[in-house]
Amino acid sequence: MDDKLKEKLKFCRLPGMVECYDDTLKEAKDNNLNHEQFFNNLVEHEVIMRENNRFNRLLRQAKFPSLKTIEKFNFSDAPFISKTEVMKLFSCKFIDQKTNVLFLGSPGTGKSHLMVSIGVEACRQGKSVGFFTAASLCNQLIEMQEEQQLLKFLKKINKFDLLLIDELGFVELSNQATQLMFQIFSERYEKGSIFLTSNLEFAEWAKVFHDERMTAAIIDRLIHNSKIMLFNGPSHRLLDQQKKTKKDQ
Repeated sequence: MDDKLKEKLKFCRLPGMVECYDDTLKEAKDNNLNHEQFFNNLVEHEVIMRENNRFNRLLRQAKFPSLKTIEKFNFSDAPFISKTEVMKLFSCKFIDQKTNVLFLGSPGTGKSHLMVSIGVEACRQGKSVGFFTAASLCNQLIEMQEEQQLLKFLKKINKFDLLLIDELGFVELSNQATQLMFQIFSERYEKGSIFLTSNLEFAEWAKVFHDERMTAAIIDRLIHNSKIMLFNGPSHRLLDQQKKTKKDQ
């Protein structure tokens, strides 16, 4: 590629074409491709680069604690859930439909793994995602309120196509945190999907939020237009440890 053409492509912000031009041109000559085929391949490389860049940007924005994939989830260790129903979530249609997803059940049964895997797939499909543990979200809400930045933070939360809240129930929330969480659930009600995991059944949520009326209002907003899956089985981490112990014996 000559320098003038390179500068023109950079000016038009086409880095994918710049990067692959020489290889694509050589491929076209070697395979006797016509101009249209050559140009189509060139554009395809640009599209792929842009999609990869967008995916990586959305992953960084989501702030997942670690990247999980469905390929590394062993459904044979989780006979208590339907693989078919889980795989349907990977279409991410529930996000477009503003549907909430709730994974409830025992710790270590794969709730967080599957939630993050679906969140990663949502990023791959160009959806904006935000990941928080319930405790970290509450801490940030309180901090933002004290710094008079709450409105700005809530606007950021509401812009996410999918809001992931992990581990609700591990930490009891203060009255202030409960009110702020209620605000998030209310503002996203029928406007954006919430994907939430909890180790508690609904009947036990009052232990977290302390206020029965507030708890009822939160549950009411979450379960309306929602997909609920129960994870009532043994801990994967415990099973893995037992398998490791048997191998070592």
